[in-house]
Amino acid sequence: MQITGMYWGSKLLKFVDYPTSEVLGPEASGDQIKELIGRWGEIFVKPMFKGGVGKKGKAGLLGRANNLATAMKEKERLYFAEHVHNDVRTKAEGVTFEGAVPAEFEVYFSITDSSKFRAPVITITHHGGVNIEELPKDKIASIPFDPLTGLKGFVVSNALRKINAPQELVSPLVQNLPKLWELYHYYGMTTLELNPIRMMPAGKGRLLPLACDFKCAFDGDDPNWKRLGLPSDLDASSYSDFEQEVNELRTYQGQSDVYVINPQGTITAMTFGGGANALVTEQLGDTATISSDFGGNPPYEKMHDIARIVYKYWLKQSQVLFIIGGKANNTDIHETFRAMADALRDHFHNVGPQPLYVVVGRGGPNLIRGMGYLRDTLDGLGLPYQMFGHDSAMSEVVNFAQSVDKWMKAGGRAMVARAMGIS
Repeated sequence: MQITGMYWGSKLLKFVDYPTSEVLGPEASGDQIKELIGRWGEIFVKPMFKGGVGKKGKAGLLGRANNLATAMKEKERLYFAEHVHNDVRTKAEGVTFEGAVPAEFEVYFSITDSSKFRAPVITITHHGGVNIEELPKDKIASIPFDPLTGLKGFVVSNALRKINAPQELVSPLVQNLPKLWELYHYYGMTTLELNPIRMMPAGKGRLLPLACDFKCAFDGDDPNWKRLGLPSDLDASSYSDFEQEVNELRTYQGQSDVYVINPQGTITAMTFGGGANALVTEQLGDTATISSDFGGNPPYEKMHDIARIVYKYWLKQSQVLFIIGGKANNTDIHETFRAMADALRDHFHNVGPQPLYVVVGRGGPNLIRGMGYLRDTLDGLGLPYQMFGHDSAMSEVVNFAQSVDKWMKAGGRAMVARAMGIS
């Protein structure tokens, strides 16, 4: 489940007493909106989307108003606005009215889990309000920290010093950002992002870091998120048949988080781990059919069912089947690879063979045994493949999968088909 926007974000941040911009929901009266404009001079009118929806600002889905008449016109324009991102069409269900916070500095901050460090990582820059991937590396810091001790002020301070942030930002951020660890850690989140945090002057030369946009994702298998009292239909966005079928497989063991990125994609990535999912999804872009996280040591039966569903929906159009994850601690690689291999053999038996290139990148318990089983199955099906162990950088494995996809489209698919005896 994912949440974006300050309507629910401000409510969640109140759990840890983190300061936010002033927000009114779609039920706000004209008098309330007028008073909000009076307090802040200007307001932002933003559409409310269920789930995680990106690139809204670039699509023009942000209204500004310094009087009630303009605010109501923007409400009418955005209340049921439609937005397309990564070939996914979503429709707004209302708007929020948010006070325009005056600030000279905007900060980006996030907490997420990292498969590289096997630890939570903060990412921070004082050049927020933009896509951080557009920033040079010397202007953004990513720092891992020990989850046993939590996010301490010195971690934030060290990160800010690393990017030479202005001194006046350090103290207010050191005092407030560690509060977010409690929200992230104790309520089952996998990602928490504030962008921007606007550093509002608060008198006597002090700055107050107000959260002005919010994004988070929850681990649906962690029941702690239910303690937040969120409505059950908050993430009831329009799920595809594929997403519904996979999500019905949720159990106490093994995750099954998926969503469709591009129905016309050509690389189907079966990803294990939240950090791997974030990296792979970002690097593959529109060439990916789905975003997925099947980590958590799923048993054979569940992994076989998941693979069967993925193959049924996406294999026909795919050039590359990409099995990728970090170095697992407790996931039995042999069991997951055996399940995926058996499901692939069953799929070819039921619907017939197809030209496909398989790329594998994984590490963890019983890796060699699992790769051996998968290798024997792929050899038996006549499929080309390449396998990478835990000592290979995940980003390079993703690059290899992309190069294979281009090769398949440039004539490699026909070559594979001839080698398999497929006319």
